[in-house]
Amino acid sequence: MTARSKKTSILVVDDVPNTIEVLQRNLSAAGFAVFTASSVPEAIQIVESTPIDLVITDWKMPKVSGIDLVRHVRANHRDTEVIMVTGYPSIAGAVEAVKTGAEEYLAKPFTDEELLAAVRRALEKLRMRRFGYAQALGTPPRPYGLIGESAPMMEVFRVIGKAASSSATILISGESGTGKELVARAIHYSSRRSAAAFVPVNCGGIPEGLLESELFGYMKGAFTGAGESRAGFFQTADGGTIFLDEVSETSLAMQVKLLRVLQDREVYMVGANRGRKVDVRVLASTNKSLTDLIKKGLFREDLYFRLNVIAIPLPPLRERGDDILLLAHHFAKKYAGESGKPVPRFSDETMRVLKTGYHWPGNVRELENLIHRLVVMTDGDCIEVPDLPEPLRFSVAQEQDLTRPLAVVEAEYIRSVLASVGGNRTRAARVLRIDRKTLRDKLKKIEAREDR
Repeated sequence: MTARSKKTSILVVDDVPNTIEVLQRNLSAAGFAVFTASSVPEAIQIVESTPIDLVITDWKMPKVSGIDLVRHVRANHRDTEVIMVTGYPSIAGAVEAVKTGAEEYLAKPFTDEELLAAVRRALEKLRMRRFGYAQALGTPPRPYGLIGESAPMMEVFRVIGKAASSSATILISGESGTGKELVARAIHYSSRRSAAAFVPVNCGGIPEGLLESELFGYMKGAFTGAGESRAGFFQTADGGTIFLDEVSETSLAMQVKLLRVLQDREVYMVGANRGRKVDVRVLASTNKSLTDLIKKGLFREDLYFRLNVIAIPLPPLRERGDDILLLAHHFAKKYAGESGKPVPRFSDETMRVLKTGYHWPGNVRELENLIHRLVVMTDGDCIEVPDLPEPLRFSVAQEQDLTRPLAVVEAEYIRSVLASVGGNRTRAARVLRIDRKTLRDKLKKIEAREDR
């Protein structure tokens, strides 16, 4: 196979030799492999014998028109895109071309930039369509059970592979909803400790007064109600891995006790006089900058260095490119199977909006919740843009409007975050990186402004 045959292939069809020459020269200069035909029958012979990615065809040609070629391509070659070119532009003509199956409609005369822009748009739609076909046919297993093929996720997989073979303490950082616990599980189940327990602990979800006894256990009679001794999470994880989720939520007093466990590898049960040795690997996560918390005196620097032996920063969903589409198809299959429904397709425009039209403040968790809702609520076999919730449908247009007041932009963003977490204000506050009281005050101001 030659290097030329690996290029994106474009077939130019026009009965005017000068037009063919100009298009061939411009497209070849842009790096495409260009084939030419002066009639529809000749073009059909080429598409039947040669893999063609994109057909650029004139409309008005002798005997058989470009519309007939579009129909033939659409009926027989779903893996080929079409751009219609005409010297007789009209609204009715554009509508007919699009309805027949042309992805783009170019009116003569057009500039080189307009041509190449149309080609890029059509090829991007083709790439996303091929992507959708691949997902429908099934994909090979993802590394460690995680889903992603973007460069940032490839780096995460590389670090997981190296980290799993060691016993070092690991700090996983990333915004809420990026999959920090999934990464922690991947490390544990790829390590020599995989046969032992993996114990996740939500440090922010356990009241401060109970966290010590939950982590380290307590002796009988240590406090009122302690009728018998009970092991804590560290003892439960002995021989395995403990995952301290959102370790940034722990108090300074608890941080001292965690530091002692990391240094001495022993825990002191509440009410005990002696420590107990434990063989536990510690993984921790945070959705906040620990270095910023250290500067504010809210996190111990020595504990940070103990936890941060190996750092795994997780990219937000908005920086993962096609992974958004991979995940969308994965969740569609998952929830369609649970609901007993056929797996829905995503229209080209829906895939574009999912990938580039929204910032995903709730990350993978928000995307999963959205796809679950769409699978359940959409009646047809294709998810179209009108099926999407309002924040996604209008986010692009809103972001481009730079005349709106800051208060309006902030209000819309807060509503989008709340929608992404199902109205849960505690989770929304975490995504926004503010406390719940600040969020409540902002919502009151928003409501007051709207009532005026």
